[in-house]
Amino acid sequence: MQSKLVELNSPPPEDSCKGAAEPPFTLQELKAAIPAHCFVPSPWKSLAYFFWDVSIVGLLYAVATYLDSWFFWPVFWLMQGTMFWALFVVGHDCGHGSFSRSKWLNNLIGHLAHTPILVPFHGWRISHRTHHNNTGNIDTDESWYPVTETKYREMLWYEKMLRFDIALLFVYPLYLFKRSPARPAGSHFHPGSPLFRPSEKWDVLTSTACWTLMVGFLGWLTYEYGWIFLLKYYVGPYIVFLVWLDLVTFLHHTEPDIPWYRGKDWYFLKGALSTIDRDYGLINDIHHNIGTHVAHHLFIGIPHYHLKTATEALKPILGNYYRQSGAPILQSFWRSYKSCHFVPDTGGMVYYRPKTEIASAPIDSNL
Repeated sequence: MQSKLVELNSPPPEDSCKGAAEPPFTLQELKAAIPAHCFVPSPWKSLAYFFWDVSIVGLLYAVATYLDSWFFWPVFWLMQGTMFWALFVVGHDCGHGSFSRSKWLNNLIGHLAHTPILVPFHGWRISHRTHHNNTGNIDTDESWYPVTETKYREMLWYEKMLRFDIALLFVYPLYLFKRSPARPAGSHFHPGSPLFRPSEKWDVLTSTACWTLMVGFLGWLTYEYGWIFLLKYYVGPYIVFLVWLDLVTFLHHTEPDIPWYRGKDWYFLKGALSTIDRDYGLINDIHHNIGTHVAHHLFIGIPHYHLKTATEALKPILGNYYRQSGAPILQSFWRSYKSCHFVPDTGGMVYYRPKTEIASAPIDSNL
């Protein structure tokens, strides 16, 4: 269904989604509706996308070096940062095992795609697995989950600023070291973090070592060529990449009429349906169909190049349970930014509420 507009200070209408009712279909029925070939990754096709992205990254660096103009550098940052994001999405397929059926190839390309953009592949892969296994669950989701009203009141001013305001689209590096509010602190770099199982120790250490080598390489470049060199060639594109990463993740899981669940009211299918497809216009293909997020959450094993086909096959069965928004991305972001701050403390199925709803409530004197 098209995501409906909800007035800022009114609760989502009861029929804004079907979250209150049990879906009249099963995960097995949904899977049966998708052509079988959609679940089969082609390593050659996946590698072609990876090398195509790497080639464009190299070409952009060559053009920027040739022109070396401050009129072009901002354009370069925007384009190259978008390509960094495209590389992240390739690594995202590797993390889900949808790049190929080969574990070693997935791990190799995952590290080659993620290490240059300072993402610890295995650390991210494991926490992202937690996100997919718990999507829509207020208590156990790992990515852009809501805070409760009580937690929102307790948050310090700088925590609110980081989560909801100035740093909203730049907070990913902090998340890698600290995780998000209302979860036990845990680093994506330390094998002893609560994010990981003991058996995942060496995977985490491998990614941490690769990340450390990349940081060392950037430090060497800065020592040899200076801070301006680092700004022009890396920091600028990296910041754009961070904005894409946080923006896309936020948009796919933050909407006034998307339900969140607690306890027995949550199970995998309902949670997986609590996401929304977005249209990114000209860059849909550049960032590898990441906007087809509903099908991806239902079946993580589908390679990105089959997600459109899978989505079309699912729509007739999903009916009103399928959410998509054709609104401009910045308009969608502004809407959710203004109206999605916390969820009620109680209730099996709840919706985001805006901070204006507690602006006049008594403030705890201990805060």
